[in-house]
Amino acid sequence: MQEEKVFYSEPQPIRAGESVKAGSRHCWQSTLPAKIENASETYSLSIMSKRKAKDAPLPVGECISQVQDILRKRLCHQQLPDTPEGVEAQHKHLLELLKRTAVHGESNSVLIVGPRGSGKTMTDDRIALQEMTRQLHLENVVGDKVFGSFAENLSFLLEALKKGDRSSSRPSAQAPVAVVGVTCRLDVLELLEKRVKSRFSHRQIHLLSNPTFSQYLERVQTQLSLLDDFPDETFAQDWNASVKTLCEDKSVEDALERHYNSSKNFRSNHMLLMLCLSRVSVAKPVIKPADLLEASRMCLIDAQANMLHGLSILELCLIIAMKHLNDVYEGEPFNLQMVHNEFKKFLQRKSNSMYNFEQPVIMKAFEHLQQLEMIRPVDSSSVKTQREYQLMRLMLDNTQVMEALQKYPQCPTDVKQWAMSAYG
Repeated sequence: MQEEKVFYSEPQPIRAGESVKAGSRHCWQSTLPAKIENASETYSLSIMSKRKAKDAPLPVGECISQVQDILRKRLCHQQLPDTPEGVEAQHKHLLELLKRTAVHGESNSVLIVGPRGSGKTMTDDRIALQEMTRQLHLENVVGDKVFGSFAENLSFLLEALKKGDRSSSRPSAQAPVAVVGVTCRLDVLELLEKRVKSRFSHRQIHLLSNPTFSQYLERVQTQLSLLDDFPDETFAQDWNASVKTLCEDKSVEDALERHYNSSKNFRSNHMLLMLCLSRVSVAKPVIKPADLLEASRMCLIDAQANMLHGLSILELCLIIAMKHLNDVYEGEPFNLQMVHNEFKKFLQRKSNSMYNFEQPVIMKAFEHLQQLEMIRPVDSSSVKTQREYQLMRLMLDNTQVMEALQKYPQCPTDVKQWAMSAYG
């Protein structure tokens, strides 16, 4: 078979006034570079337009709206940090247990104990059930079913496992299992059934997040800062600079230190920052120290002290009598009879009888204070004791009582003087 030879020739330059025929070897030379040139120009214009769009400053109102949207999602969704803060050792311990189950086939059980907001959970119930369904190979059983609650979904999965459908769940007695429990109660082991307690390894991981104040301050700055992908780069830089200046203010540091000493969890921190963010507007496009101080004041409002403002004069007098009993007996519990006797001492110094009340009325006022949880019984098992002699504790300190007296509407002068006296 004769080999076909193909010859290529260099394109010839086009002479002036010469026309180009379609399909000739001059045709691609004249049109292709133009297409490439046009394409490159279009690409360059596209890049320039995108760059200009990114660099172009947005209106302040739109920037504030986007800042509100970004930070509200960050704070309201309770987003936890990507890496654990202050609980690195506990995180490593849990990871080692899970690795031993996955790699070495060792079944483990562990209980994570910590207060609310300490970072025990990094997921939600819905995602956890989806992962359980995937690991148990129950996707075919669940299908498109819609469940009304977490408990209903979990019960369905357990029933599917009990049926032992080999085609879907593939249960195996030798399959290693890692059980991780999460609780905020220290007495949870006492609440377990005997058969559960006997199978539990009694291994516990306690989460007591205790960051330093510098770490707490850095967390506040991180939560309020904008990322590099914010549409208006200039606004983001100005915003981040204002946040840094805010955190360096001495009055702000003092306010944040009070919150740090009160609670170090994420939730209280997010609540404080949400109140600060709510004061940002077009007229005030940054968070000022006064905004954070006002938000701090709102967060630290004492609900119990505010409830004192709504008490009757009799109930307020009983609280003052309890305060004096705490001072005299150094915080020892008291009963209604002791409080009544202390109140009588105050009445004996008065010539008028405007504060004279019958015993049933005093009893009713005492019970109302217990319903408001301003006083609590020392022992819940003492319900068989007569009410007059049931031991109680005052759930308010002297500072709360005195501050409430200063703000109490039209508080009688003699009642204030009695409260400020040393021993009633």
